[in-house]
Amino acid sequence: MQSAPVQLDRKLLEKTASSLKAIAHPIRLAIIDLLKDGRRMNVTQIYMTLGLEQAVASQHLSILKDKDILASKRQGKHSYYFLKHPRVIEVVNLILSTYD
Repeated sequence: MQSAPVQLDRKLLEKTASSLKAIAHPIRLAIIDLLKDGRRMNVTQIYMTLGLEQAVASQHLSILKDKDILASKRQGKHSYYFLKHPRVIEVVNLILSTYD
């Protein structure tokens, strides 16, 4: 007897794949690591900490925000970025642990 095929939610799979693609870059992984534990940073803090040009940091922040990995909150002249879904760091850490 053959079992019924598993129904996969195609939209959910596409959104998940899109999120994984967004974090699959060394600079974006570094940004995610900076923002773990509820930390919030503005673009200046991020590019200075990572030794990047401001435009490069802004481009990567935009990608992460567009893919719903990061959110931002404006305070005065600055926007502070933070992980929208803090459990993303668990995914990153799980993958990193496979290389220990």
